[in-house]
Amino acid sequence: MLADALGRPLRFVITAGQTGDVTQAPALLHGQNGDAVLADKAYDSNAMRAIIADMGATAVIPSNRTRRIIIPHDTTAYKLRNRIERCFCRLKHFRRLATRYDRRSSHFAGFVHLAAAIIWGQ
Repeated sequence: MLADALGRPLRFVITAGQTGDVTQAPALLHGQNGDAVLADKAYDSNAMRAIIADMGATAVIPSNRTRRIIIPHDTTAYKLRNRIERCFCRLKHFRRLATRYDRRSSHFAGFVHLAAAIIWGQ
């Protein structure tokens, strides 16, 4: 999921449970603009940093511990990354999303759209 600076959902992609989130990040960032992209260590890759640089944004991503050369990041800005966690928390207030009642991903995606519209309306 991609969220804005206020923690409101902008885009999301539904994948299988075993799919890593970093594989969907380029699709979420395509066509977006902003000053910075905040993400956790799982998104630390040279390819991801190149995509963010092409957007004209700053990558605020802590370096993975397996990286040989540590890339510094803005720790003050990184503290705002909890906005995406808050976005997920708001979505989980809708019991249907939290328990995944829908068996088909198209029905689940439709309800995520509805929940996101409700969040934007608040």
